[in-house]
Formats: sequence, structure tokens, C-alpha cells
Amino acid sequence: MKHPYLLLILCSFSLLACAQPSRNKAKTAQEQTALQPVKDAPLVLGATRTDRYLPALEGKRVGLLINHTSLLPQEGEYVHLLDFLLSKGVNVTTIFTPEHGFRGTADAGEKVNSGTDAQTGLPIVSLYGSNKKPTAEQLKNIDVLLFDIQDVGARFYTYISSMHYAMEASAENDKKFIVLDRPNPHGHYVDGPVLEPAFRSFVGMHPIPVIHGLTVGELAQMINEEGWLAGGKKVALEVVPMDNYTHSTPYTLPVKPSPNLPNQQAIMLYPSLCFFEGTPVSVGRGTSFPFQVAGYPAERFGSFTFTPVSTPGAKSPKHENQTCYGIDLREAAAPNQLELAYLIDFYKTYEPKDDFFIPFFNLLAGTDELKKQIIAGATEEEIRESWAPELEDYKLLRKKYALYPLE
Repeated sequence: MKHPYLLLILCSFSLLACAQPSRNKAKTAQEQTALQPVKDAPLVLGATRTDRYLPALEGKRVGLLINHTSLLPQEGEYVHLLDFLLSKGVNVTTIFTPEHGFRGTADAGEKVNSGTDAQTGLPIVSLYGSNKKPTAEQLKNIDVLLFDIQDVGARFYTYISSMHYAMEASAENDKKFIVLDRPNPHGHYVDGPVLEPAFRSFVGMHPIPVIHGLTVGELAQMINEEGWLAGGKKVALEVVPMDNYTHSTPYTLPVKPSPNLPNQQAIMLYPSLCFFEGTPVSVGRGTSFPFQVAGYPAERFGSFTFTPVSTPGAKSPKHENQTCYGIDLREAAAPNQLELAYLIDFYKTYEPKDDFFIPFFNLLAGTDELKKQIIAGATEEEIRESWAPELEDYKLLRKKYALYPLE
């Protein structure tokens, strides 16, 4: 019988994963080499490689940093990691949950409350809001903290920020930290400005590009080994890698990772369109196609129209109940780079220009340079060229922590 968690799954999605015996062992960041896939073999998620992490949980008090995306394919169905671990007798003591909550239904920026899971009676600790980092008190009944959340590969997607703080707290309290690795749908390329320290925030904590091209496991190793945790501390980290994955492996998420990324098209457009969140332009929150359109309540912005309304997961959306005019990208080809043309075109059309960028824009960009370049009239090619030196340096750093083939 299917568990109630599975009602969240978008049945039209497909998961390119199934279980198979493991042949590879995890290595430290210093020792690792890219795991070579077996030709035509199915992709195996880190969470599916149970022989790699269940022994480490035996006899331990286990905390889970998870949400609705923490699914394992089993016998043609999906099982939530929490249910699977409990069925194996693992002593789960606490559930930690990131932005959007344990069930992934909270709106962006909406306060997520701590509480109790109705199915298991386990305490749920929210790591979004005022409590972004687990406290010593919240970790006192935990020996191992396990992270298993599907990321989308953009620096400003906050699940990786929650992972950072959980790693930091684990390091400070001598807890082991295990990452069950999952694919990055944007893992085949890197692009965008590298974050500058002055613009560090919860929507950008690391000196990496907007599209960083790392799985969560690779990023966790980079964070740990590069000394990015507070005080340069290192956590006792173990990454359970996937099997038969490369950064070019096509991957469609089996469940929407957050309320306003309802399908693969939205996920692929998200890194480019998210910049509009730092402007007056709507990206379709409050419609059935968020992050697949862009518009503003003025006819000069385009012939396509949509009207945002308050919906679950998009309460009080930008330009609520107003007709927005703009562009429809639902059938557009998935980009293989960060697309700036949309942003530049809307800026050129918008009046008064001084009101286009709000302070949040620079936090999303990780720099104030992009805003300055657009205001100065730089072309997309000129802006992209300005990123090139830092991106080349970053690619070398990325290669150092790659667990999987990059080409």
C-alpha cells in the first residue's frame, strides 16, 4: 500500500533510477577519482545504495535533514526515506526540515514552524526562519545527521544553505554528517558570476557561480575541504555517491522540489528567471506555470498575458489579480547557459529605470557588478565575457571535488 507521503508525487514525472549492487567505495576529497559509469546500466541514487550507509546507522541515534523529495524507488513505487529507515529499525530521533517544510508545500519565504510528524510522532525542527542552524540542544540526542534532499543546482536555491548550516552545527558538536547524493539537473555546465563575500546571504553562501554544476555530495566535500564552515572547522563527512551517473546524465525529478517548480521546464528555466525576483517583474507565481513566464502589468512588455492569484504555495503573489504582459517560455528549448536576454530586455522596457532593481537582486547575483553592467548598457556577450576568468578558476576547483565524470 502506498504511503501518504507519495500523494505529493507528480505521477507524470519519471525517475531514471533503480537499485543495483554497489561496486564503488566512497573516497575522501583528497583521494577521490570520478566514479566511472557502467555503459547502459541504470542510474542508482545514493539513497538506494543502502548497503553503503545502513551499517553506519546501526546502534546510532539518527537525525534526518529531509523533505518530500527524500524518496527511494522500490519495486515500482517510491518509499520515503523516513519510512524506509524506520522499517529497518533505525533509531530516528529528530527530523530537520528546510525551506518549504517537511512536505514541501510552504511558499517561498513563508515561516515554517517546528512541530510533530503526524505519521510517526517524531519531532520536526524547522531550519528556515530564525532557526537556520541546528542548536546544540537540538543535536543532543543525535549521533549522526543524514542529509537527503533533491537540489536543483542553482546557488540561490536554499536547500544547500541548510546543508551548510547543518554541516557546521555537526562539526561544532562532534556529529557525523552523511550525504546521500542525488543528481543535479543542471550538472552538465557552470555559468554566472561567482559570489563575492560582501553579498553572502542565505540565498548565496559560497564563492561559487549561480549554476555551480555540483551534486550536493560534491558541494558538501568542497565546503568541508575548502574551509568554508565557520572557523574553518571540518565535519566528519561521508558522501554516499550514486552509481552510473555522469554530469551529462539526463535526469527528470520525480516530484516537484518546491511549490513553484512544478515541472522540468520550470526547473531548467529557474536559474535564469530567478533574477526577476529582485525586480518588479512577475515570474508567474500564482499561476499554473510559475518560472515558465515573465511579465509586468503594462502592455508594452509583450502580447502574452497571465493574471497571478493567491494559491497554496503562492500566497499574495507579485501583481496579484492584475493582468501581466510578457513572454511565454513554456515551449522554449531548455537553456544550456544562464540566459540574460530576458532580464536585459525587460530592463530596457521598464520605466522608471531607477525602480527596476531592488536590493535583493544583488544577493541573488552574488555581486553588484551585474546590475551595474545592465544599467550601463552592456550586452549579454560582454557580461558573459567578464565572468570568464573566475569561471575558469572555479572549473579547476570543481574538478578537484568531482565524484563523477564531468564530460
